[in-house]
Amino acid sequence: MPVFGGWLRNVEDERMEATWPYVRDLAQRSEELGYDLTLIAELNLNDIKGVHAPALDAWSTAAALAAVTRRLELMVAVRPTFHLPPLLAKQAANVDRISEGRLSLNVVSSWWEQEARMYGVQFDKHDERYARTAEWLDVLDGVWSNDSFSYAGKFYRTEETVLEPKPLRRPRPPIYAGGESEAAKALIAAKCDAYVMHGDPPDRVAEKIRDMASRRAALGRPPLVFGVAGYACVRDSEAEAAEEIRRITDVRSHAAGFANYQQWLAGTQLERSMSIEEYSVSNRGLRSGLVGTPAAVREQIARFEAAGVDLLLLQFSPQLEEMERFSRDVIRPLAAADS
Repeated sequence: MPVFGGWLRNVEDERMEATWPYVRDLAQRSEELGYDLTLIAELNLNDIKGVHAPALDAWSTAAALAAVTRRLELMVAVRPTFHLPPLLAKQAANVDRISEGRLSLNVVSSWWEQEARMYGVQFDKHDERYARTAEWLDVLDGVWSNDSFSYAGKFYRTEETVLEPKPLRRPRPPIYAGGESEAAKALIAAKCDAYVMHGDPPDRVAEKIRDMASRRAALGRPPLVFGVAGYACVRDSEAEAAEEIRRITDVRSHAAGFANYQQWLAGTQLERSMSIEEYSVSNRGLRSGLVGTPAAVREQIARFEAAGVDLLLLQFSPQLEEMERFSRDVIRPLAAADS
C-alpha cells in the first residue's frame, strides 16, 4: 500500500497520492483483481519522497481499511520502540475484530535515528533493537493468550494485564518479520510465523529459505511462511520494459529521499552491498527480476515458487494502473493454467 505516495525516489510525482481516498480505492479494487494481502508500512516520516512529504499513519489507515474491505489480509507494520506492547496488542485485537480476523503484523526493528529523535522515541543500537523486539513479542503473546499476564524484562514490565476482547484470529494474528543480520534471523526463527525478504533473484532467495527453514526445524517450530518484495514492470516487449526501467533508475543524488536512504544503510545490516541504482526503488524491488513481458514475468514467478516462496509483496507505479495490468497479464493467466 503506497502510504508514502509511491516507491520511486527519482520520480517526484507518480500519480499516487498519499491520501485516504486513494488507498481505500486501491484496497477495494485489489480484492476485485485477485490480490490476497496488502502491507501497510509504518513510518511517521516519508523516506521515499523526503521528510516534508506526506506519509499516512499505518494503524488508523488499517482500521479504516478493515471496515471497507471483505477479503484482503491487512499486514500492518509495527515498530516496538513506538508502541508499548500491551497497548498495541489491544489496538491490534480491535482491528482484527473489525476485519473479522484478517489482521497480520509485520514487526520492524526501527532503523531511522532521525525519525526517532523527531518523535521523542528511544533509538537503540542494532542488536539492542532486536533484544527489545524479542521481549515485545513475548508480552504481545502473553496478553493475547492469558486471562491475566505479568512480565518483568529489561525493556518492559507489566502487572496482571487483562486484555479483552482478544483477537479473533487464533492462535494469534500471524507475525511477519524481515532482516539479514544474525540477530534478526535468530529472532525470526524463534518467535515469528513468516520471514519476508527484500528483493533478490530466486537462487539467492532459495539459499535464504534453506537457511531459515533449517534454523526453524532445529527449534522444533512449525514451518515459516516465506515472502519476497518485488517491483513489477510488465510490458508488451522487453524493449518497452527496459525503457521504463531506465526512466525510473535515472539517479539524481540531490533527490529528496537520498539522505534518508543513506541513514537506512547506516542503520541496518545487509548481507550484500547496495548499488546506487537500487536506491531508486524501495526494498531492493528490482533485484527480484519481475520485469519484462507477461510470459517472462510468469516464468520468474514460477522460479520463486520453486525456490519455496509463498508470498510476493509487489510494488507498482503508478499503482492502480499497473496493478490492473499485472492482474490481466499475469495473475489471470496463471490462475487459468492452474484450474
